[in-house]
Amino acid sequence: MILHAATALLPEGWATDVRLRIENGRIAEIATGVKGEGQGAILPAPVNLHSHTFQRAMAGLTEGRTAGQDSFWTWRALMYRFLDRLGPEDVQAIAAQAMVEMAEAGFGGLAEFHYLHHPVGGGTYANPAEMSARIAEAARETGLGLTHLPVIYEQGGVDGRALAGGQLRFGSAPEVYATVLDGAGRAVAGMPDAVLGVAPHSLRAVSRATLDQVAGMTSGPIHIHIAEQVAEVAEVQAVWGARPVEWAVANLALDRRWCMIHATQMTAGETANLAFTGAAAGLCPITEANLGDGIFDAPGWLAAGGSFGVGTDSNVRISLAEELRLLEYSQRLNGKARSVMADHRSTGRLLWEGAAAGGAQAAGRGRGVIAVGEWADLLALDTDDLRLDGLSGDHLLDAFVFAGRDGLVSDLWSAGRHIVKDGRHISRDTIATRFRATMRRLRDRL
Repeated sequence: MILHAATALLPEGWATDVRLRIENGRIAEIATGVKGEGQGAILPAPVNLHSHTFQRAMAGLTEGRTAGQDSFWTWRALMYRFLDRLGPEDVQAIAAQAMVEMAEAGFGGLAEFHYLHHPVGGGTYANPAEMSARIAEAARETGLGLTHLPVIYEQGGVDGRALAGGQLRFGSAPEVYATVLDGAGRAVAGMPDAVLGVAPHSLRAVSRATLDQVAGMTSGPIHIHIAEQVAEVAEVQAVWGARPVEWAVANLALDRRWCMIHATQMTAGETANLAFTGAAAGLCPITEANLGDGIFDAPGWLAAGGSFGVGTDSNVRISLAEELRLLEYSQRLNGKARSVMADHRSTGRLLWEGAAAGGAQAAGRGRGVIAVGEWADLLALDTDDLRLDGLSGDHLLDAFVFAGRDGLVSDLWSAGRHIVKDGRHISRDTIATRFRATMRRLRDRL
């Protein structure tokens, strides 16, 4: 397959009249100064590095106020009640719709932090990896590149208390988790660009022994929620004698395989020390704002050389541009300044290149750049739109991130699969019809 673009963002910067040759899902050749009919602008398509796709079905349903002060913990209680309605078919329908929306938003791949493993009340399905198989099938349906991260969640808190209620659907002892992971591996087998990793849910949900064991179960990425909530920090500190990031840096063999999700509750020293390990920061600004988590210390992280990517987490709104925009805007509000994350590049370009590189690292999906040998995870912008018309270089990216609208991604390729054309996913209508029917059934049960 041959693609032409009037301009493209390459590792060395913007290039004009670019021709890309794609073979077996990877970029085989890049030539510049070659005129041809094609796209206005092509960019590397970042990976969505953190998602719970089933939560897409909850979007807009948890915004009422409960007694007292609403928080992540009251939201979580509502989420657990919602879990009682979901079966395997529902999960596949919801995941496929979320993936369609991710592709249309510009994400070229997905790292799915998957913890909904079991039937209501606990136990296992006949196939312990039934739910992972549903996520894999949704990825096949949509063509979106998948890094699958089955989650181990074995206790209700740092003190080792038993799981209860909605937690039983994702609770697994290490031996059960091993069967889930094995089945998940079979589920993604045959997908040429799929990656299998592991995800200890958080320091409060797994034991120290399990942390040591799980990291060696695959050679793929390792993702973990960390330091998301003030109450979580206090709980870990009370039981383990150190704050979560402080403890993790001192006790875990952190490196580039690790992705530390949220990390909104860090001291300046923790921020620098975590960045030095090479682990990526998995940031989800829309969800972090929606849940009132806090603000990630982006200036401190970048100053220490840390890598980052963005994800959609709860999928309350799926928008790549808005995740990047809110990441920068939260820094501006926090520091009462403008262009906080910019360097010699504009803010939009730094955000884009950072998210593309960090997301690819976290997903085990290459370098996140348009270069020979890399997966052809690419997006084209609708440069005829009035919001982008006449713009070039960094100004084009700045306009997309800060002044754009939904629908500016005209085309998207995931490992060379052309899955978004003229702004619409190629299977949108079929998948949306099934999702609509699924949601009607679920709402009838609420």
